[in-house]
Amino acid sequence: MKQLVKQFIATAMLGSALMSTSAMAEQKIGVVDVQGVFQSMPQAAEIQNSIQVEFKDRIEEVNQLQRDGQFYAERLQRDAATMSEQEKQDLQQKILGVREELSKKAQPLQQEIQQRRNEEQNKLLGLIKQAIDTVAADEGYDLVLTSGAVSFAKENYDMSEKVLEQVNKAN
Repeated sequence: MKQLVKQFIATAMLGSALMSTSAMAEQKIGVVDVQGVFQSMPQAAEIQNSIQVEFKDRIEEVNQLQRDGQFYAERLQRDAATMSEQEKQDLQQKILGVREELSKKAQPLQQEIQQRRNEEQNKLLGLIKQAIDTVAADEGYDLVLTSGAVSFAKENYDMSEKVLEQVNKAN
């Protein structure tokens, strides 16, 4: 009796293993290079340009502060031997003032630019997600993975071009 139960369990396990393998073979799996699709989108370059335009004046102000600080530092180094103590102290105060102003303006500007860039990139990633969903539904994919999650996939699994076409259609 025990032998019969063991054989039954072994047969059931073998049968379920074979069934799950055949069920997996019927699934349609796709792979998308999201980063590649993102970089291929013309909107990605437009993001950078629009951010540069949006923050142009503040970026130029920070660049000017950097140039001023460098000019004063070079002048102090170059002319220190011929300057009076008062001139040296005045120039050092100017350098410190420029550094303080630069630290007050540069880091917040950089954070604002990064936040704005993230907002715009998230919008585009949302479009890519919608395009992936549309392509997967239209072509009957059961599972879609990002290329970063897959160590190897044949080219016929790559649906990046179709996703890029869908994104471009949506706009």
